[in-house]
Amino acid sequence: MQEFSNRVYEKLSKLSPGQIELFFSEIKNQNEVFQSIFQSLSTGLVSVEKNWKVTQINKAAERYLPLKSSPEENRNQKFYDFIDDEEIYKFLKGCDENNRTNLSEEYTVSTPGGSVRFIEISVMPLVQNNEISGNIIMIEDVTQKRSQEVLLHRMETMAGLTNIAASVAHEIKNPLGAISIHIQLLQKAIRKKREGDGMLPDPKFTENYLEVVNQEIDRLNKIVVDFLMAVRPVSANFSLVKVNTLLTDFIGFIAPEFNEKKIKVESKLCKEDPKLLIDEKLFREVLVNIAQNALAAIEERFRTSIKTNAFEEVFFGKILIKTETKDDKFILKISDNGTGMSEEVKSRIFEPYYTTKANGTGLGMAMSYKIIKEFSGDISVDSVLGEGSEFTITIPIPQTQKKLLTHDEEVR
Repeated sequence: MQEFSNRVYEKLSKLSPGQIELFFSEIKNQNEVFQSIFQSLSTGLVSVEKNWKVTQINKAAERYLPLKSSPEENRNQKFYDFIDDEEIYKFLKGCDENNRTNLSEEYTVSTPGGSVRFIEISVMPLVQNNEISGNIIMIEDVTQKRSQEVLLHRMETMAGLTNIAASVAHEIKNPLGAISIHIQLLQKAIRKKREGDGMLPDPKFTENYLEVVNQEIDRLNKIVVDFLMAVRPVSANFSLVKVNTLLTDFIGFIAPEFNEKKIKVESKLCKEDPKLLIDEKLFREVLVNIAQNALAAIEERFRTSIKTNAFEEVFFGKILIKTETKDDKFILKISDNGTGMSEEVKSRIFEPYYTTKANGTGLGMAMSYKIIKEFSGDISVDSVLGEGSEFTITIPIPQTQKKLLTHDEEVR
């Protein structure tokens, strides 16, 4: 059609009125087909002029974006002024004011039904006659893609349950053996008495055996409860979260308590504040687990010094929280100058039921490991006995694809 239009245009002066009418009728039909395709696309598309005034917008874009009103109602207003979401508004306005293109960002928006939708917004130049004549804003619904990624990681997590089940089976076997032995002893004592003088065993004698049975039953119950907690899938409510902002709030939350215990909390956060696809509540749980471990390790190492200098403004412990971005990944490091760990403890710290604390459950770090894996990330620890430990959390930064749309009859 484009080649045909070029030929007609060159011979326009030689065409009869009937031929010109036929030509424009064909253009009208082709335009209607284009509009039908444009409005039927599942991908949201918006074309704007250089001044960011809307020239075209399809139904998908109006459906995905939180709009105050339809841009069709006022063509003299800049497109981003219609956006009813502060972060999306700032992104698009920044692209306009800084003349930036080939950029993509992901956002979470709420649907009228209350559910959360993940959308990817890309800004690309519209090229016509070898010159940039405006911009194309593309909006894609990536909710299903993100859901599939979460499902895949849950399936991978389920594959590791065999080792946990074997560990629990071993833990259950011991109290079951103790219960069986004491019930046999009780039965034997009762049978012996009845075969003799018919008198039942002394109550204290009976109660001692039953007390052991009850204790082992309680132990079994705790093992089962802990097991269910360890194997239950993580119920994560994913959203795009600015982690540096979250860390700043977290540091402000724990600093007063740690300062009272002579522990200084420092931070070195990177300038970038990328948005990560995580559950904010669960991520805080991981931070709390690591912070509590650091607190215990520092108190164990400096217990005497802390007590001796309780009323002096001096710090013995130190916790440093650092972040950086590298190779499309967000890296968080939390280090302390506590007691550190032996090679054995370091190698087993993320195992369920493994603990070095008298009252520990051995599930805190195991759950932290599970949560970070649910975020498609990784967590590791480096430690030197007597010097301190450093936990490293790596989470991928959601990546978006940059594309270029060209509308030019001369560029192929």
